[in-house]
Amino acid sequence: MLKIAITGAGGRMGARLIHAVNESPTLQLAAAVERSGHDQIGQDAGLVAGCGALGVPIIDDLAQAMQQADILIDFTFPEVSLANARVCGAAGKKMVIGSTGFTPAQRDELAALTQETAIVLAPNMSVGVNACFKLLKEAATILGEGFDVEIVELHHNKKKDSPSGTAVRMGEVVADALGRDYNQVANYHREGICGERTKEEIGMQTVRGGDIVGEHTVYFIGMGERIEITHRAMSRDMFARGATRACNWLADKKQGFFDMQDVLGLR
Repeated sequence: MLKIAITGAGGRMGARLIHAVNESPTLQLAAAVERSGHDQIGQDAGLVAGCGALGVPIIDDLAQAMQQADILIDFTFPEVSLANARVCGAAGKKMVIGSTGFTPAQRDELAALTQETAIVLAPNMSVGVNACFKLLKEAATILGEGFDVEIVELHHNKKKDSPSGTAVRMGEVVADALGRDYNQVANYHREGICGERTKEEIGMQTVRGGDIVGEHTVYFIGMGERIEITHRAMSRDMFARGATRACNWLADKKQGFFDMQDVLGLR
């Protein structure tokens, strides 16, 4: 049994992760962590998550938690994930990170830490989304320069980063397949008389509202025809299941920086 620690254990995603680990025949919840001062510190993580008492109290000391665990699952924020990765790296513990919004410099720091441990970082842990990444690469390669590309993503009104990490990754996949630099061709804003659309740009549109878990559509728009590749998340459980799958995949990995494409064998 792999022993798992979960940070952000008092949140909505933390609850789904606790459920997923508890339901896995190969994983065991060994520790649960929240920020210092959180009102659920000291409570049983299973009771907080709604899956019954597990005998694992929520604590605010990650270093202590990792003494009990093999792998940390982290769905927090880039700055928090980086700080946690430093702790795990120093202890030689592995990580599965589902946080989004990392800057290139932050990703580089995470990559440097994988000289000491193994990390899976993915903007979206969903198996379906990662299948979409594969399909998008193939579609962009086939369609080539004759189609305009637009990406629209929808999320709940509590989401802090925009566009979503998944939408950015979709844009990167398409841009790479077309031989473009995503950072040069992504267009996040159109307003007023902004001129005609260029052939190279990839439009990125964001919608925020209500309790939408996540929806992404990539449009390939040609003359007289349009192809849409859409993924809709119905619940957070799919992200949690992907994270547990990543934990099992990491079991025999000592070092390295990976993503869900590696976990699913889609390279």
